[in-house]
Amino acid sequence: MLIISNNVAIPNHEIEWSAIRAQGSGGQNVNKVSTAIHLRFDIRASSLPEYYKERLLALSDRRINKEGVIVIKAQSSRSQEQNREEALQRLTELIKSATVIQKTRRATKPSRNSQRKRMDSKTRHGKQKALRRKVFD
Repeated sequence: MLIISNNVAIPNHEIEWSAIRAQGSGGQNVNKVSTAIHLRFDIRASSLPEYYKERLLALSDRRINKEGVIVIKAQSSRSQEQNREEALQRLTELIKSATVIQKTRRATKPSRNSQRKRMDSKTRHGKQKALRRKVFD
């Protein structure tokens, strides 16, 4: 059972695992042992609350395909068990990040004092540059 929050947990039977051979360098180990893990989690068929499902399906994440299935590949470790833990952790982080609501941005105007300071510094800089010019009679 994967615990997401106090109220939300995912049963093990909803997560599909498959062990595959890892890519990249690793000598003989990479050619013999299937240590990489493919985790598949179907959002629509899961027991997650509707709010979580809607938020996850609305995400534009490359790990979520068109059918609404999250596919995570973990292959950083030489141990299959460590890769499994890493994949579960990434799934948890993805689900938690979908539920975080961004604070709405309110447009603000610069204060009158900050505008005045900005204009003063520009005129000061312009005068300083004017003093560097050649003087014509």
